[in-house]
Amino acid sequence: MREEYQRLTDEVSALLGTPATLEGRDFGLIAFAAHDSEDERALDPVRARSILRRGSTPAVREWFESFGITRARGPVRIPPDPAAGVLHGRICLPARHGGVVHGYLWLLDDGALGLDDPRLREAMDTAARVGDLLAADARAGARLGDLLAALLTAPPGAVPAAAEALAAGASPALTGPLALVALTPWHADGGPEATPAAVPGLVTATVPAGLEPPGSPAPLAVLVRLRAADSPAPARSVAERLRAWAGDGPVAGIGAAVTAPGGLADLPEAWRQATAAARAARAEPRLGPVAHWAELGPYRLLTALPAELPPDESVRRLLSPAHAGLAHTAEVYLDCAGQAARAAAALGIHRQTLYYRLSRIEALTGLSLDGGEDRLLLHLALKTARLSPAAPS
Repeated sequence: MREEYQRLTDEVSALLGTPATLEGRDFGLIAFAAHDSEDERALDPVRARSILRRGSTPAVREWFESFGITRARGPVRIPPDPAAGVLHGRICLPARHGGVVHGYLWLLDDGALGLDDPRLREAMDTAARVGDLLAADARAGARLGDLLAALLTAPPGAVPAAAEALAAGASPALTGPLALVALTPWHADGGPEATPAAVPGLVTATVPAGLEPPGSPAPLAVLVRLRAADSPAPARSVAERLRAWAGDGPVAGIGAAVTAPGGLADLPEAWRQATAAARAARAEPRLGPVAHWAELGPYRLLTALPAELPPDESVRRLLSPAHAGLAHTAEVYLDCAGQAARAAAALGIHRQTLYYRLSRIEALTGLSLDGGEDRLLLHLALKTARLSPAAPS
């Protein structure tokens, strides 16, 4: 389908003799027409950003939409705005289907084309074909998203049938090694179909993971094809692109790879891993904002604990807001394997100050920092507290 979008974009560019760009209704880049590299209009910063970063900023989107392109049924001329990086004027051709805009064909133009030019009528016919294709893609994506959500939430006995349904619905595209990406929280209006068209995820769906605080949106699941099972780079790229598109609010987790179509029944476990990695990314900044299951270390075990597990009684007082500084000291000390010199340096305090704080920690918890099991209990309790939905991010 990408080849067809590219062909139609090239067709409009050749017809009108100007650089053309196709974006989805979310302003995610889908295709751009080849053009003469000496055409100085190609250096427009907004167009360059769209091509290089696969989309536009919220401010640019808002500015373009202020000209009524979401409601227009014909070409819309948009003047340049150097302050916004729009150095050259544009003509927007809305790509509509069934009365709904699904994307935009953008033409760089500083007034050379009249809006009554007959070539623009022909270009609008092409834009309508683009709209039909985008609408069909959206319907297919929504159907596959429903199948993916059904598989990821299926009870164990129903997993094989749900996996077969997804494989049949996506055939023949769903092949080779795949990874699931979980993004949370996912606030995009319109659900998974509102994700940028430029993101090369095979299937998207919002899927409850059972770990969200009450009232929170379900995470977004994105199924991504990998080049190799041991190389999660494409999944990481998709996660970073979606985070940037959503304003860098969500964190992301990536589960272990599965092989399609035979291994699709392993996707529920991969989803558990992906959501666990996302929880760990939010809890531990050094792991995020995009964390892979294989890189979680002890958090692979800790994320298996119930999300609402209350803290151990021995550390309850230490975890109160009044003792946040002491809790931080205890965690740094244990992260430094109990080496006082390292911990004091990491905390930026004198060693005697550290010893004083450690004595207060022992008094609050009733634990001995000289005992291995007590230290293990305290360390696990501090790390587990980070995973609580109520913990500050």
